[in-house]
Amino acid sequence: MADSNEKWINIDEAAEYLGVKPGTVRGWLRKDKGIPAHKIGKQWKFKLSELDACTVTLEELKLIADVMGVTFEQSFIFPNGEQIKTSNE
Repeated sequence: MADSNEKWINIDEAAEYLGVKPGTVRGWLRKDKGIPAHKIGKQWKFKLSELDACTVTLEELKLIADVMGVTFEQSFIFPNGEQIKTSNE
């Protein structure tokens, strides 16, 4: 049975929740990138539980890379030019 109290959010809220820009979420929807969404009238809506089910944390990505025997690396570049890298090595 569906939880009638489940939180639904709009594109802007989903983007903030996922840490991306709203345009990125719209692009994922347009390109059918598998983001779980529901068209209600003319608006896209998202269930938080469905977004959680399709996302992974950085630690989960590192674990997956370790299991697969591959290197995982991610870079963060800040506006001031500072760069931070992380990997599973």
